[in-house]
Amino acid sequence: MNKRNLLIKFVLYDLLAAIIVWILFMSFRRTVNDAKIFENIRIFIPNYDYFTSLFIFPLCCVFIHYLSGFYLHPEKQSQASGFFTTMVSSAIISIAIFFILMLDDIVISYQYYYYSLLVLFGLLFSITFVFRSFIIAEINQNYKTKKWCINTIIIGTGINATKISEELKANSKRNSVVGFVSVDHHSSAPAKQILGSINQIETIIHDNKIEEAIIALDNADEQKLFSYINCLYRYNIDIRFTPRLYEILTGSARINTIGMSPLVSITTLNMPDWEVSMKRFSDIVVSSIALVVLFPFFIYFAIQIMRDSKGPVFYKQKRIGYLGKTFNILKFRTMYLDAENGTPKLSSATDERITNFGRLLRKYRLDELPQFWNILKGDMSLVGPRPEREYYINQIIEDAPYYCLLYKIRPGLTSWGPIKIGYSDTIEKMVERLNYDIVYIENMSLLTDLKILILTIEILFKGKGI
Repeated sequence: MNKRNLLIKFVLYDLLAAIIVWILFMSFRRTVNDAKIFENIRIFIPNYDYFTSLFIFPLCCVFIHYLSGFYLHPEKQSQASGFFTTMVSSAIISIAIFFILMLDDIVISYQYYYYSLLVLFGLLFSITFVFRSFIIAEINQNYKTKKWCINTIIIGTGINATKISEELKANSKRNSVVGFVSVDHHSSAPAKQILGSINQIETIIHDNKIEEAIIALDNADEQKLFSYINCLYRYNIDIRFTPRLYEILTGSARINTIGMSPLVSITTLNMPDWEVSMKRFSDIVVSSIALVVLFPFFIYFAIQIMRDSKGPVFYKQKRIGYLGKTFNILKFRTMYLDAENGTPKLSSATDERITNFGRLLRKYRLDELPQFWNILKGDMSLVGPRPEREYYINQIIEDAPYYCLLYKIRPGLTSWGPIKIGYSDTIEKMVERLNYDIVYIENMSLLTDLKILILTIEILFKGKGI
C-alpha cells in the first residue's frame, strides 16, 4: 500500500467533487434568479464570477479538508469517520464561502439566502461523501482480499509473542504477521518464522516493508522495553506493546479488535487529527509572520554579535527530534568561538564562555528566535519538548529509559517542561523536565498550547532565561 498515492487520490477526488458542486450551485443561482422564483421580493441580484470562483472554491475545500484532519491518516478512514468528517467540513465550507459569496450580491432575500445555503451544503456533503465512499470501499476491499495488508513483526519469540501472533491471524483483517524478531535465546515461535535478532532490526524492517511492530515479551522490565521502543522509533512505523499492570490500571491499554488481547500504542497521539492539522498550520503561519516581522531585529542582533566577538552570527547544533531523527537546530551565537572544544558541556548563568551580548540574548531567550526557521521547515513546532543532543540523551536514558516517548511529536520552541523547570543545567533537571513534557504529550490540545505560549511570553518579558 502506498499511502502517498492514496492521499493524492483523496485530494484529487475532493477537488473533482468541489468543481462539480460549484458548477451545479452556480447553475442553481442563475436558474432561480432568472426564473423569477422569488419574484415577489425580487431585489436579489447575484454577481456571477464563474472562472475566479471555480478556481478558488475547490482550493478552499481542500484546505478545510486538510484542517479537518481527514488527510492525516487516509489509509485508516472508515465509512463512519468519513461521514462525520465530511459533514462537519462541508458545513464549515458552506457557511464560510456563503458569507464571502453574499458580499458580492447587491441585496439579499433571506428566503433565497437560506435555500441557497442548504443547497450548497447538500451538494457539497453528498457529492464529496459519495466520491470518498468509493475510495474507502476500495480500501476495505483491498484489505479484505489481502491485496493490501499491514506488514507486522512481533518483537519477542516467547509464549506471549506466539499468543499475539495467533490472535492477529485469527481476528485482524488488516494485519499480516510477517515473522518474529528474537531478543533472547528462549523461543516458542517456529524457527522458520524468526526473521533475525533485534540487532538486525533495520534490515528486517527494510526488507519486509514493515509498517507495525508489536513488542510482546514474557518478562519485560522497563529498561529493556523502552530500549526496544527506542530502536524502533526512527523507522516511522506504528509501535504497540502488550501492557503491564501499570498500563492496565491507568487505562492505557486498548482493545481495538474483538478477540485480541489489549495493546498499548506508543505512536498514537491523544490529540484529535483535526487539532494535529491545525497545530501544524498554526506553526507555518506564526513562524512565517515571525520571520518577516523580526527580520529587522535579526539584522541588529547580527551586527551586535559580530561586534561583540569573532565568529559566525548563527550557531548550528545537531539535536534529536521527531521520530528520533537528527536535525540542525539554529540559534544566535551567544558563546565565544570553539567554546566547547569538541566536548559537550552544559551552560549556567555564570558561564564564562558566554559573550556580553550573548548573556543579554539568553536572559530574554532571544537566541532561540532563529528556530522559527526550524519550525517553518517542519523540524520543530511552536510548542513541544525541547530537543536535546544525543550526548545528553544517552545519560538521561540511564535514569529515564522512557525518554523515547518524546519522539512521537515534533520538538518545540517552548513547552511545559522548560516553563516549570527553567533552564536545565544538570542531568537531574533534564529528567525532571522530561516528566513534565510527557505529561504535556498525554494532554496535548490547542488550548494547552495557547496557555503554554502565554506563559512563555510572560517569562520572556520578565527575563527569566539564564
